[in-house]
Amino acid sequence: MIRGKKLVTVSELGTIKDGAMLIENGVIKKVDTWENLIKHLPEVEVIDCSNYVITPSLIDCHTHLLEFAPTSLYPVTLETHFLASKGILFQALASGITALGEQICGHPLCDFSIEDYRKEVKDFPIDISFAATSISIGFEDIAHFTSITQSQNVKQTDLSNTKIVKKMAESSDYPGENIFINATPANFTKEMVPRAGEMIYDLNELKKMTSIFHESGKSIGCHVAGEEGIELALNAGFDVLHHAHGITDSQIDKVAEAGVQIVATPIGGTHLEPNSPEDIIRLVNKKIPVSISTDGYLPPYPNVPWLPFKDSSLKGPEVLMQIAHSAMKQMKEQYDENQVLALLTANPAKLLGKEAEFGSLKPGLKANFLVAEGIPGLEITQVTGIKNVYYQGVKVIERK
Repeated sequence: MIRGKKLVTVSELGTIKDGAMLIENGVIKKVDTWENLIKHLPEVEVIDCSNYVITPSLIDCHTHLLEFAPTSLYPVTLETHFLASKGILFQALASGITALGEQICGHPLCDFSIEDYRKEVKDFPIDISFAATSISIGFEDIAHFTSITQSQNVKQTDLSNTKIVKKMAESSDYPGENIFINATPANFTKEMVPRAGEMIYDLNELKKMTSIFHESGKSIGCHVAGEEGIELALNAGFDVLHHAHGITDSQIDKVAEAGVQIVATPIGGTHLEPNSPEDIIRLVNKKIPVSISTDGYLPPYPNVPWLPFKDSSLKGPEVLMQIAHSAMKQMKEQYDENQVLALLTANPAKLLGKEAEFGSLKPGLKANFLVAEGIPGLEITQVTGIKNVYYQGVKVIERK
């Protein structure tokens, strides 16, 4: 049993002051007040964290940690690529993150398949869901890659090839940014990607690809920004919009009506200014399931008031709490702290299709949780405020 000053369960149980959880074999068995649980279980082993807050661990549902980050951050070779990627994963774990949504896009410098990535991380103490995607990078000559063709540069017409799209659907675990409606700036400087934001597909191509995913029994997501691109995404029937920078009020109404989910990236990721706290609250107010994610590793969008960074160095999952803080703080003026924390826990768990496994603290779910000095993203923003990280009931990170 573990006892906390309060448990923020992000469930119908709400916040339990002086709360406790009973854990057996990595699964949460009971959640209640300390007084009620210890009364019925006086002999159980107790971990006393009564000076700290206990919350679900964090989920970063849109990342590029295994494929693009190693070559961006380190002088890796093919032989050392996965050594670097595992170091990056450990940094995420130390930041309180025990679940990821990872995009595999195809990379010109590393000819690995999505199965290679799965194999390399299968024993790592993070739950990783993979999105098989294609990508279009906005260089002067737009470069196109897919997770199926790996390091091979392909033509724009290949991106909607039925065989390729069907294989992507079959190998995708969740609706990540499977399709890039706009060319992306990725993590390059503005001067290097002058065509970032250009439309890659027409409506008929997009409808063809969404239908292939849906016929395969899979939901589909897209990288999209700007009114024109978002309109195409909605008309084509995408299930998840990643970024959705520049979304209009009328489009928000359409998203809400269609039951579409949105992954907000306040740090950047497209050619437009990223999601502001006000943008995120507009979505929440319409009862749209919103997840906040890093899209790491990215340079922060310059000169926006909700980002605390003074440099343009690449940022990853270690800044998830920092980039979410402004939106969470403003949201707390209208919503309960459990609803606020859902942006980093329960909502991304739902997006990954894992809400019956983790994302909340309630009986039957995996014991993935944090022991922290405050509520992550709302009351604390630095990873040093996270004292312990538990994955399936095992303490995997400990700070003194």
